Amino acid sequence: MAKKNINEMSFLDHLEDLRWHLIRIVIAVVVTATAAFFAKGFIFDFLIFGPSKTDFYTYKILCDLSQYFGMNTSFCYEELPFRIQSRTMSGQFSAHIWVSITAGFVIAFPYVLYELWRFISPALHENERKHSRGFIIVASGLFFTGVLFGYYIVCPLSINFLGSYQVSTQVHNDFDLDSYISLVRSSVIAAGLVFELPILIYFLTKIGLVTPEFLKKYRKYALIIVLVLSAIITPPDIASQIIVAIPILILYEVSIYISKIVIRNQKRREKKLA
Repeated sequence: MAKKNINEMSFLDHLEDLRWHLIRIVIAVVVTATAAFFAKGFIFDFLIFGPSKTDFYTYKILCDLSQYFGMNTSFCYEELPFRIQSRTMSGQFSAHIWVSITAGFVIAFPYVLYELWRFISPALHENERKHSRGFIIVASGLFFTGVLFGYYIVCPLSINFLGSYQVSTQVHNDFDLDSYISLVRSSVIAAGLVFELPILIYFLTKIGLVTPEFLKKYRKYALIIVLVLSAIITPPDIASQIIVAIPILILYEVSIYISKIVIRNQKRREKKLA
């Protein structure tokens, strides 16, 4: 049956349409999660537990940099001062399931965006759809850049700080598997979503909720929010927060530029219609 025109669809028709888009999203995530489930060795030994090893790429770079500048060599380890353990019968199996689902979502993210775009795009004008064809590529690129930033920057900084922190030499750090995986997962997913800021600003500008002037006027408040956000997703040390805050501030400035472009294009269309 041919799909109805967007103007002919009732509220229930829109809900039905959304339901099928969500079903296809769930199927895509389940398929990719299943593939991740069978790639257990690579997912866990190489990816998940990578930041817990002393030869992890980020630690090598930070160790070399700290030695070069004569700074604190806290990133130069022969062995990280903690162990990871599972203390429940179903702990490892549950971790395997949830890590596979997370990996499935990350891998299927471009398709998730594609389905959401298919649902939203009929409501846009032809010109808007034409100028937004690169949406999936740009949004996916930003997400995967954020995921890599979370994995190679936020995650090792957090593990280094929290894994070596001690209130007393009498207390040994033996972390539960769920706690460790939760830190890795939140670092990666949070960074990936934060990097979608330019896309969010694009759509907020399109619907008239924000303007370049608004973003400039409240830049100082945005700085405070960014620092708070950095404090939430990183360990409570200044260096880590600054490292995370810098790319987010750059993204904010890029978002102002994107907002300007959207407003400029809207004004051009209004002049042509006048």
